Amino acid sequence: MEGEMNNFIEVWFLALVSLSYCYVMSKLISKGIKRLIFFLPIICLFLYLPLKLNSVNLVGTTSFFLSWLANFKLLLLAFNKGPLATSNLSPISFGRFIVIASFPIEIQENNTNPSKEKSNNKIPIISFTIKTLLLAILIRVCDYKDQINPNVVLVLYCFLVYLLLETILVFVAIMVRVVAGVGLQPQFNEPYLTTSLQDFWGKRWNLMVTRILRPTVFEPTLKFSSTFIGRKWAQLPAIVATFVVSGLVHELIYFYMIRTPPTWEVTLFFVLHGLCLTVEIVLKKCLGDTWRLPGLVSGALTIGFVMLTSFWLFFPQLLRCKADVRTLEEYANLGKFLRKMVTQSYHLFF
Repeated sequence: MEGEMNNFIEVWFLALVSLSYCYVMSKLISKGIKRLIFFLPIICLFLYLPLKLNSVNLVGTTSFFLSWLANFKLLLLAFNKGPLATSNLSPISFGRFIVIASFPIEIQENNTNPSKEKSNNKIPIISFTIKTLLLAILIRVCDYKDQINPNVVLVLYCFLVYLLLETILVFVAIMVRVVAGVGLQPQFNEPYLTTSLQDFWGKRWNLMVTRILRPTVFEPTLKFSSTFIGRKWAQLPAIVATFVVSGLVHELIYFYMIRTPPTWEVTLFFVLHGLCLTVEIVLKKCLGDTWRLPGLVSGALTIGFVMLTSFWLFFPQLLRCKADVRTLEEYANLGKFLRKMVTQSYHLFF
């Protein structure tokens, strides 16, 4: 445990030094291919750093933060776009640059409505506490998964993934809000209340990923496709391209976590959802409001489709490599480590 934590600290020290270099280069090198060339060594380093870790939880978080989000933000910054971009009117400070580049956050822009801005900037303590408790209960229940029906276990894993992701991202957001005193865009928007695939992927699930994929993949593909098939239908190949890229990046994260060759199941999961989402959009364009299921029914169908395809394509590779077992063991070891630290601190002071 201690050795892995030392590796984790080393990885993030290198990451912070590398991002400091990128900040300086963004000031010295004009936007474009030349700046991108100066960023490429750091992008390659961020693809390598997760390989220095073995913990499923630490390597998963680090690869998500650095190999995916930070790299995509640097690609955008090379052309002075994205959340790290600066302008003559609003130069970004070094501290803010490091925070935005390191974590899956996006700072809330100033709102002309003070009451709405105050509401957006509230830290969701009650919701966060409830979901953290539910996560702890689920982790404990999963300790007895050998005594539970396998299909029920898969359902529990769906909730576990959601609660784990939201807990980590909200915890990071709370720390940034407390330390930096800035409002942040939400990471999740109650995905279990979704009414369609478009609503689920575009407005509710892991919104930081949506916000970073839009300028890096969706918008360039949309612009390119518009020249061939027109603006009305150009969003369809743009959506599919976005889901393909998301699938490939998830494939990379899976490799970091389990260190086995890709099976392309998780890529197929996202390609399938991208294709189904395009079909949904086409039907909405063709039918309009003449035929539409009630929100409660369409929401249940959407959640059911997401869960069933997760059982089929999202989880199998992780389960074959016992990533779930390793994850639960790491949480158990973390609990023992924290109890040991608390006991030692108690004896030290009392």
